[in-house]
Amino acid sequence: MADLANLTVSPKATMREVMECIDRSGKGIVLVLDGSNRLIGTVTDGDLRRAVLAGVNVDHPVDEVLAYRRTLLGTAQTAPVGTPDDALLHMMNETGMRQIPLIDSESRVVDVAFLNELVKEYEFPLRAVVMAGGFGTRLRPLTDDLPKPMLPVGSKPLLELILNQLRDAGIKHVNVATHYRADLIADHFKDGQDFGLDIRYMREDQPLGTAGALGLLEESDDPLVVINGDILTRVDFRAMHSFHREHGADLTIGVRQYEFRVPYGVVNTDGVVVTGISEKPVLRQFINAGIYLLDPSVSRLVPNRQRYDLPELIERLLAGNRRVVSFPIREYWLDIGRADHYDQAQADVAAGRF
Repeated sequence: MADLANLTVSPKATMREVMECIDRSGKGIVLVLDGSNRLIGTVTDGDLRRAVLAGVNVDHPVDEVLAYRRTLLGTAQTAPVGTPDDALLHMMNETGMRQIPLIDSESRVVDVAFLNELVKEYEFPLRAVVMAGGFGTRLRPLTDDLPKPMLPVGSKPLLELILNQLRDAGIKHVNVATHYRADLIADHFKDGQDFGLDIRYMREDQPLGTAGALGLLEESDDPLVVINGDILTRVDFRAMHSFHREHGADLTIGVRQYEFRVPYGVVNTDGVVVTGISEKPVLRQFINAGIYLLDPSVSRLVPNRQRYDLPELIERLLAGNRRVVSFPIREYWLDIGRADHYDQAQADVAAGRF
């Protein structure tokens, strides 16, 4: 039975408190209950990420997100206590949800059903591609003899940390796209059996860009996670998949909020008229985090053995009115593309921040 105390907040809770509760429990859901344990609403990991995209202030009450959620997704999905496991699994499969509150005859929450508890040996219905073929020129001389994904971060190569993250999410089938010093990667990981994975290699005879290797994949009906081989992250791939399904996306782009402080006073104008001035404002934008989730039909659009970049693929989808959505990454994330970022990764691993 679920520990409801660790999954529950009051209607007066702030968004910050909801985030802390979700991060602390690791269950991907918070129940907002009244004093009689009746369900007012739920806040899922996906709701939090939508709130980030919408710019919701984390110190505002949870009511704001509940109202937004009802508008977007309707009322929270629940099931009567005693619902058979196969019926719960069917509901989860239909909705993409990973957790369903169970209520009694008086609408009080008495338990929560979790997908990973209903299916103990759950293999996540995703494949993955790790783009590991780059030269890592910005990290020379470290990459003179090693491909960037094989640089040690702590006691393990960066690529091993990425693969462990995929495996721990339940993703077992991984393709690794290689080019520069491909032999070192294949010699270390072999077929992946020692790492609890099924690894296959797609060797690019010439660099194929950030998406070209997808044209080398075998046909499959499973969605596909694509991640750059220089990303150190704790992103929740299961949450990303749920978010992708909730929004009916053809392609989901992982994004990261980036802040930049303008070192000067910014003058706002309307023609020649000054309308205001901001002293050293902080600008916030979402940047591409190098992590994507694609439906099978999307990866089939990539031409075989031709250079092709993901921005080209995204533009093609948008031109065809296909649905592309953004998934904000709240977890640890670092692009190890420069020497100072590599030093930061080493410090973060040593300090236990990763």
